[in-house]
Amino acid sequence: MRILRTVDEVRGTLEGPRRAGRRIGLVPTMGAFHDGHVALMRAAREACDMVVVSLFVNPAQFGQAADLARYPRDEAGDAAVADEAGADVLFAPGEAELYPPGFDTWVEPGTLAQTLEGVARPGHFRGVATVCTKLFAIVQPQVAFFGRKDAQQVAVIRQVVRDLNVPVEIVAVPTVRGPDGLALSSRNAFLSPDERARAAALPRALEAGAAAHRSGGDVVQAARAVLADSPELSVDYIEVADFDGPALLAAVRIGPVRLIDNVRLG
Repeated sequence: MRILRTVDEVRGTLEGPRRAGRRIGLVPTMGAFHDGHVALMRAAREACDMVVVSLFVNPAQFGQAADLARYPRDEAGDAAVADEAGADVLFAPGEAELYPPGFDTWVEPGTLAQTLEGVARPGHFRGVATVCTKLFAIVQPQVAFFGRKDAQQVAVIRQVVRDLNVPVEIVAVPTVRGPDGLALSSRNAFLSPDERARAAALPRALEAGAAAHRSGGDVVQAARAVLADSPELSVDYIEVADFDGPALLAAVRIGPVRLIDNVRLG
């Protein structure tokens, strides 16, 4: 696996494989790899001839400097994981490489990005859409892989790709969960053992909502009833939305940690 730092290095490395007609897959990440990231890389490895994993903690999608500063970083560990998972290239640019001095062009997604996470994190999806569009332009993959845990993000990126005629297929890989049902997330590292045990109420609530859907009950009420038994979890939202099919989505806070998750309905 090659670790590349610049746009020119990536383009030069991929020029030959692209001309040879090799299928290139991109896995955009912010690092702090866990088994959810590995699932994305393995899906790319199975579907593509060449796998590019990007590792960039994107400052444009963070609302608070403190949140950006404490985001977990372990490039050496991440490189080892990506290599083991079969990545051919790890693109790990510095901030100035993607946002050079004078950078002033942004991809502003529309109404899809103005609900749920868009309300809770103003400007977040602008940052996500911009950096993903840049990565698509740099790598020029035929396919890009995202985790279904971030269902709204996947829907926003698909909208951007459609609207801007970007020739890339977006593949959503199923959420990977721990033994307690909690969706794997880099932010889980901030949970104490006690907080993690309490946070497991989130996937239980979503499953209760899914069960209510199957029986014709009130999906949101069923999920809220489970979370009502866990007052230490502060609920940002629990809603049903159509993101490439109906889903029940929720965001909760436990201490300083904010967790999001979803289940598909139907």
